[in-house]
Amino acid sequence: MIVLIAAWALGDVSSDDAVGRWKTQTDNGIVEIMKCGASICGRLTTSDQLRANPDLLDGRNKDPSQRTRRLSGVSILSGFTQSKNGWTGGTIYNGQDGGTYKATATVIDSNHLKIKGCIVWPLCKTQIWTRVD
Repeated sequence: MIVLIAAWALGDVSSDDAVGRWKTQTDNGIVEIMKCGASICGRLTTSDQLRANPDLLDGRNKDPSQRTRRLSGVSILSGFTQSKNGWTGGTIYNGQDGGTYKATATVIDSNHLKIKGCIVWPLCKTQIWTRVD
């Protein structure tokens, strides 16, 4: 009985809950999230801009040496640690402004993932991503 209560109190988030393909709230982006060791990571597979120009480069990257790489397939989520409700301590890369931000990922339910990226707290932006088949 105590084990069941402890499992309920910790939540039912497993590393597989965030794995899959997710539609972002902006630019109709699709991010594929996968297991990366004990963590999760994610790469951009498509977006409105990439559908219009599949060879779109990462021209706004803060690192000039990265500006000639193609945005398609770029790793945008990394460095997360699993927590009670999801994933913390990670980063998210935003190709629209070339910045990398501290991030958390929280599984809302089997079809919704809350992604929060912060320059510094409380300067954060939150999106709800929707699972796609």
